[in-house]
Amino acid sequence: MTNFVIEAVSREDQGKGASRRLRAQRQIPGVVYGGAEDKNPVSIAVSANELYKQLDDQSFFSSILTLKLNGAEQKVIIRDLQRHPSKPVVLHADFQRVTDDSKIRITVPLQFVNFEKSAASKAAAKFAVEKNTAEILCRADQLPEGLSVDLTNAEAGQVLHLSDISLPEGVEIVALRRGEDHDQGIGYVYAPRGAKAGK
Repeated sequence: MTNFVIEAVSREDQGKGASRRLRAQRQIPGVVYGGAEDKNPVSIAVSANELYKQLDDQSFFSSILTLKLNGAEQKVIIRDLQRHPSKPVVLHADFQRVTDDSKIRITVPLQFVNFEKSAASKAAAKFAVEKNTAEILCRADQLPEGLSVDLTNAEAGQVLHLSDISLPEGVEIVALRRGEDHDQGIGYVYAPRGAKAGK
């Protein structure tokens, strides 16, 4: 798993004017919160250039990050990014402190594997992805890089759902905690136009 490190400094200035001044200096205002009850939210500033580099890696959003705040390290996850509505600019970043035994809700990628080994694939069927992420609940020290969906046994016409994902120990899918009605489709096997799967 990639080790993402974010350098940050605490800031005292608040308000829109202060945030504009920070962004003019290629700094992004943010806040870090959560963790132990005696830990208060802290307003921070991070380097825009450094953050943008890390945002290019999709696993950034589903990883435990190391936040170096005024030289002291703490583990965090990215909780929210406020983006400009029409420009590729991050306006504000929210980070949540975590410990190894923290229960966290976080969105991770779905990795569809082994379709080429399936009988459906060998019969010229294709697989269409409907959903490429899932929100999970787990301890921070059990966070997977992603969830693997094994398509070895995929059949023609089959629709796969969240409940078809094999989960690592200690990991739950948030939607399934709400009941069977929330068992969303994540992909399906289909025959391309002009082809007949199974022929």
